[in-house]
Amino acid sequence: MGSLELWVPEQLTFSLWDYGVFGLMLLISTGIGLFHGLAKGGQKTSEDFFTGGRQMSALPVGLSLSASFMSAIQVLGVPAEAYRYGAKFLWMCLGQLLNTLLTAGLFLPVFYRLGLTSTYEYLERRFGRSVRLCGTVQYVVATTLYTGIVIYAPALILNQVTGLDIWASLLSTGIICTFYTTIGGMKAVIWTDVFQVFVMLSGFIAIIIRGVLLAGGPGRVLAIATNGSRINFGDFNPDPRSRYTVWTFVLGGTLVWLSMYGVNQAQVQRYVACRSEREARTALLVNQVGLFCIVSSAVACGLVMFALYKDCDPLLAGYISAPDQYMPYLVLDIFETFPGVPGLFLACAYSGTLSTASTSINAMAAVTVRDIIKPKLPALSPRRLTLISKGLSLIYGTLCITVAALASLLGGGVLQGSFTVMGVTCRCAARL
Repeated sequence: MGSLELWVPEQLTFSLWDYGVFGLMLLISTGIGLFHGLAKGGQKTSEDFFTGGRQMSALPVGLSLSASFMSAIQVLGVPAEAYRYGAKFLWMCLGQLLNTLLTAGLFLPVFYRLGLTSTYEYLERRFGRSVRLCGTVQYVVATTLYTGIVIYAPALILNQVTGLDIWASLLSTGIICTFYTTIGGMKAVIWTDVFQVFVMLSGFIAIIIRGVLLAGGPGRVLAIATNGSRINFGDFNPDPRSRYTVWTFVLGGTLVWLSMYGVNQAQVQRYVACRSEREARTALLVNQVGLFCIVSSAVACGLVMFALYKDCDPLLAGYISAPDQYMPYLVLDIFETFPGVPGLFLACAYSGTLSTASTSINAMAAVTVRDIIKPKLPALSPRRLTLISKGLSLIYGTLCITVAALASLLGGGVLQGSFTVMGVTCRCAARL
């Protein structure tokens, strides 16, 4: 009787061309940060560093808002969500639209006309300084935790699927993100986000085109998805125990994103950086268009994945060990003979990481300077305050990289984990 051999799925890996494409994305992001850090003498005041001198236009700010929403958590999680549970995730876009309209009509005018940099300045005017400080501390702690998940999750998932060195990817992206945010301030954050939006969309579009061709065309993909109950926009089940329904996305999604876009420091800080209130409103609309394009592309990737793997689920077959690994496995599978193209997806995922992390680092430095340092030391010169602002960006970036390893202790998928942290954050804020 012959000996039994244990079957182990072959691990797919990135090639040198893929790492080259990924490195090019990091290099361009660094170059954008250096340019805005050194152009016209750099940032002369903390106002320049945190709001770009309040002279930003609507298009880059709107795209920046879109980019920071679509972190690597969503890049990896949304297609897997659509693959497993269907295209109803697109209802989230309606929740985002309602949030945009409410933010533009209710919250934006208040923050913009008050000329605030930190949203917690408003809390002091309404409720006193102690409430302002509580809000600032809560924001910094929660944002550090969330940013740690954002940095660590893609490194962990790609390591499990492809063997990508977890610490090399984590440190390279974390250090470069911290560097260009510290050097270039808000302008660097916004313009690198613009570049990273196009990288993300390029990655999704490449996957959609290749997957549709392999599946036999768009009609074939839609037919398979329909037969597999993945085109399920009509789920109006009122049972609150249901995982996701139209009501979950429209009502729950509107409230979740309203807490993010209406009062969250990272978002408010960017739209008040616009040169006029009208530009700020336009930026929110641009953000909505960008979000729809990105989310719909991610959902389309999930439907393509279902069309390709409906008869052989990589998770059930043992090729991957968790739902978050579907996307990297798909990319390496369908682009196995296209060196460099999987690197575009790698750049796509980490573009989401860079945009979210850089925004968070800059926002944490802003609230620390405005809410803690400046009230205590009002006589600080503009130059010294700018140096302190850059130093805080460096400190917070380092802290986020350090905390990132702790995110591995969080169970569940990365998309679910991110919503858990956001929910805890919103609940804590509501109790202030």
